[in-house]
Amino acid sequence: MNRTPITDKGAVRLRQELQALKTVERPKIIQDISEARAHGDLKENAEYHAAKERQSFIEGRIAEIEGVVTNAEIIDPASVDAGDRVVFGATVTLLNLVEGNEVCYQIVGELEADISEGLISVTSPTARAMIGKSLSDDIVVQAPGGEISYEIVGVTYE
Repeated sequence: MNRTPITDKGAVRLRQELQALKTVERPKIIQDISEARAHGDLKENAEYHAAKERQSFIEGRIAEIEGVVTNAEIIDPASVDAGDRVVFGATVTLLNLVEGNEVCYQIVGELEADISEGLISVTSPTARAMIGKSLSDDIVVQAPGGEISYEIVGVTYE
């Protein structure tokens, strides 16, 4: 099985989520199912069915996180010595060559990606376009709205 790259901060967040799911969410949903069962006929009990659905989601998420953490290759971006080349874990500042605005992204593992925090998946089109490039290189990203041209104006490893 392939090792999945993940940053050390991402691994910590996933372990915290896993701990919360196992120690808080799982016992709560078991209690909710028990209470719903006490209300009688399970065929027409919406609370029971909603609780069972929530339990299924929680158990699936626990299995997903456990699988990722087990097979993860944890990478500390601060220890990466790639100079001004873009590799996994890099925080990259891009200049949009058409609009003139800058955006900043850190390249992270798939499960830790969160665009609102500037964390993009290593498998995203933007990250794939950046990987292997260096400071001052131009890249073209195939976005749903068309091609976007950027210049790499900053590469750091924090």
